[in-house]
Amino acid sequence: MKLPFYFLLLTFLFSNRGAQAQAISIGKRAPEIAFPSTTGDTIKLSDLKGNFVLLDFWASWCRPCRMKNPEYVALYKKYQNSKFITKDYGFTFYSYSLDKNKESWIAAIQADHLDWPYHTSDLKGWQAAAAQSYGVRFIPQSFLLDPFGNIIMVNPSVPEVEAYLKERIFNN
Repeated sequence: MKLPFYFLLLTFLFSNRGAQAQAISIGKRAPEIAFPSTTGDTIKLSDLKGNFVLLDFWASWCRPCRMKNPEYVALYKKYQNSKFITKDYGFTFYSYSLDKNKESWIAAIQADHLDWPYHTSDLKGWQAAAAQSYGVRFIPQSFLLDPFGNIIMVNPSVPEVEAYLKERIFNN
């Protein structure tokens, strides 16, 4: 009698996770997140509307994240001042850290030269509210958003992001 109950409980728990992950998909509006920056100011994702945004979930202790950062820095430097489509759109990053230690988080930003201004975290590690909202189960994990706040790509490679941006760059 207990086995079916546990089976139902597990099915319910995993089906809820699936429902959350389905809400985060290409073509859907990106859920709003608003969290403290390294200086304590709250930065909302919606503040970046009008830009293509690469929303990046990472942490200072994550080796694959740190290995990817040089590619992200190059991408940012190349496209940060670009104008897209109607000249109104730009490109930036919104980085969300799953760190628990503020000093380690800030040191990694500086060491990896992550020069974009939008770094946030609630310093709760895997219990981070933003990670829960986006169904983040591994890092690095990223989402490319269009200027209207819609999800264009989930976990795109840097070459995929670059190809997408190149197609939309405004040529004078």
